[in-house]
Amino acid sequence: MLIETPYKVRRVPVMARNMVATSQPLAVQAGLRMLDRGGNAIDAALATAICLTVVEPTGNGLGSDAFSILWDGEALHGLNASGRSPAAWTEDRFGDGPMPKRGWEAVTTPGAVSAWVALSERFGKLPFADLFGPAIRHARDGFPVSPTIAGLWAKGAALLGDQPGFADCFMPGGRAPQAGEIFRNPDLARSLEMIAESHGAAFYTGELAQAIAAAAASNGAALSEADLAAHQVDWCGTISVPFGDYELHEIPPNGQGIAALMALGAIDRTGIRDLSPDDPQAIHLQIEAIKLGLADAAAHVADPVAMRMGAQALLDPAYLDTRAALISSSEARDPQAGAPTAGGTVYITAADADGRMVSYIQSNYMGFGAGVVVPGTGIHMQNRAVGFVTTPGHPNRVGPSKRPFHTIIPGFATRDGAPEMSFGVMGGPMQAQGHLQMFLRTMLWGQSPQAASDAPRWQLMQGRTVAVEADMPAATMEALRALGHDIVREGPEAVFGFGGAQLIRRLEGGGYIGGSDHRKDGMAAGV
Repeated sequence: MLIETPYKVRRVPVMARNMVATSQPLAVQAGLRMLDRGGNAIDAALATAICLTVVEPTGNGLGSDAFSILWDGEALHGLNASGRSPAAWTEDRFGDGPMPKRGWEAVTTPGAVSAWVALSERFGKLPFADLFGPAIRHARDGFPVSPTIAGLWAKGAALLGDQPGFADCFMPGGRAPQAGEIFRNPDLARSLEMIAESHGAAFYTGELAQAIAAAAASNGAALSEADLAAHQVDWCGTISVPFGDYELHEIPPNGQGIAALMALGAIDRTGIRDLSPDDPQAIHLQIEAIKLGLADAAAHVADPVAMRMGAQALLDPAYLDTRAALISSSEARDPQAGAPTAGGTVYITAADADGRMVSYIQSNYMGFGAGVVVPGTGIHMQNRAVGFVTTPGHPNRVGPSKRPFHTIIPGFATRDGAPEMSFGVMGGPMQAQGHLQMFLRTMLWGQSPQAASDAPRWQLMQGRTVAVEADMPAATMEALRALGHDIVREGPEAVFGFGGAQLIRRLEGGGYIGGSDHRKDGMAAGV
């Protein structure tokens, strides 16, 4: 592994025997406190996730959904804690137009709290209530808002200030807090205390469930106490594809992780191994491969019970052979791929000295999600219903008690069946593209987690249009244009669109090496 990084934007990789990495420093510290108290990587990841609902509300909250892949020291596990649509929804509820992006009709049952309970019960070491201490303190006493989050907060406030409950909760004094200002959320502190004391029951069958359902009903939405009570997580395992001695693991549909797997499987059938990480031809092959993966995901991925073509069929080696045959080394092509939209997500990875590694992601989706806040609770809700389509006959068509297509995906790499790297790249439809880029940079080209994160990124938008970061070399952009790509160079202000990576990789001699994205406010830290 190459420890040094060749890129202009440079962070030093972190090495330790126990580690946490995420997008906000106070949340990292919450996880480290659990490790100091004798907790394990699962406790650390959960305390970090709970704290992020307070200190990074622009990407997640108590109304989020969540997924996780973890190595428990002996085996790999996958958890799907995404929620389903209200039971009262029908296929024709939204007509034939687009799904709503904001407001209560964009909300499905939130699953993040159930993920905390399930992971803690099965794998945690510390008492569940202990995981909430840092989050409750920051919500009650306040915390200084960090710079990147302040910028996203201002953008969210401009869009969502008129949504039910938003301004009362997130715009004290009539505006979003600025970087360095103290923000307090006492209502959220009380909700966190109720969840901690009831082991999550207050959120799904108790006082908080009643408040959520009442707020939905008062705004003409169908989400009910029965929908919340019916929610359950699924221990779904993982799906994977091999790449030499390594395997990339993703959560099965309803998430888009399969797009990263299909792209990796297709690109393994090209000459990618003969190229260097920043060679324009290597970037070209990755772009062409992810086009195919995203096109298939858009056509086929849905709640597994509704999919006509299952994950194993999409990952069948013979099928990947046919997809790889569509990749040209000499020109960009135009498969049918959906256009990415903005995303708001948090990602956490944690590892401990006993060998446990956790890849965990939770999200409200588009920034503050639906933009709605349950009065008196500090709970703001995701807008995951926008993941449905209204197209008749499509497996992802909106319907009752159904999981929508999800963008959020935790990633995990193994080597010869042993854990190698826990990682993720938050950022809506950038995530599958980011997983492909991070996996190849680390597993094929031997870059450190931090160097892989530092490298300038590309993002397929639609058709042949590819956005690249401002520090992408001019010669690389010209070479990609010569291959037929429509290259759009984004300015520094567009950095959010290229996602935020957090990575922890196992060191051969023991311990871990971690990287945290400079595009976010966070860090990797260890004890």
